Amino acid sequence: MARITLRGVGHTYTQSAHESAWALNPLDLVWEDGRTYALLGPSGCGKTTMLNVISGLVRPTRGRVLFDQRDVTDLPTAGRNIAQVFQFPVIYGAMSVYDNLAFPLVCRKWPRPRIARKVAEIAEVLDLQRELGRPARALTAAEKQLISLGRGLVREDVAALLMDEPLTVIDPQFKFLLRRKIKEITERFRLTVVYVTHDQNEAMTFADEVVVMSEGRVVQRGSPEELFEYPRTTYVGYFIGSPAMNLFPASIDGDGLVFGGTKLRSSYDPVRLPAGRIEVGVRPEYLELTTEPGENTLAARVTGILDQGSVRVIALEVAGHPAKASVARGRKLPAGDVLVRLPPEKIRVFVDGALAEVRP
Repeated sequence: MARITLRGVGHTYTQSAHESAWALNPLDLVWEDGRTYALLGPSGCGKTTMLNVISGLVRPTRGRVLFDQRDVTDLPTAGRNIAQVFQFPVIYGAMSVYDNLAFPLVCRKWPRPRIARKVAEIAEVLDLQRELGRPARALTAAEKQLISLGRGLVREDVAALLMDEPLTVIDPQFKFLLRRKIKEITERFRLTVVYVTHDQNEAMTFADEVVVMSEGRVVQRGSPEELFEYPRTTYVGYFIGSPAMNLFPASIDGDGLVFGGTKLRSSYDPVRLPAGRIEVGVRPEYLELTTEPGENTLAARVTGILDQGSVRVIALEVAGHPAKASVARGRKLPAGDVLVRLPPEKIRVFVDGALAEVRP
């Protein structure tokens, strides 16, 4: 595996030098050896462009790409020793599962006994032992995607495993199982993995670190917990989490934050907040429904209930603003007028869309 460094890398598909023309704005980024990363963002945010720059399918307009300390910017994909898993499984349908897995090793002229041992090892990891003699075209989409993954795993010279939305064509009931299997494999082999997805659930359950992108820029990079608990921007707060973070307009009154006419206590010192548009954010998981008036408590009205299986999402109107609260199944559901509490320790304050610094 390799440590991958993007040094001042940027790319545009046009000749325009205008900032809006960059599919990937120039950036510096390091992918550490043996870790798993998810590139997360909506369509058109630049995540696939970044993956293609790493793989060599796209030569960046600007900057250099390094694998460890080796500059591979001008090398084609074949010279980078990377394995790729695409959105749609790429297999040789006329070949057996065994021959599909063995093909990269045959091309490297490995002796047959060594190939057999390696294929058997990878087939066991992928639970494909009983399928080795079957033609690959007879398998399910999930099994075909495992073969694509296996062709990368059989090689011992792979610098990185690059995956571009590999679960898109997989049936929903198999996505969880396949995602878990891929995670087990990457942890076992300590692969350097870059995984592109627009699905936050995939990113948050699969990766050691998530890189959130928007309009060709990296807006935050961190562990799933960091992104959930401390989004650096309202964009990340909204994009991460299902439902998204509740955001409420607030103001400063003396030494306190005020929302809906209620003074809010939080971990922030309002006096030290920079000037700008202030919003307070609270995750739906932390918005408390209560029957007792008290600190950080506001009147609200229930406007709807959405059943999401293990939890129910209660749609609310709080001081004229929409909000959501997640409650566990089995809890008695409120109706009509209610009270909601914003826990002080779970409030995040944003100024002009950016997370404010917590100061003692």
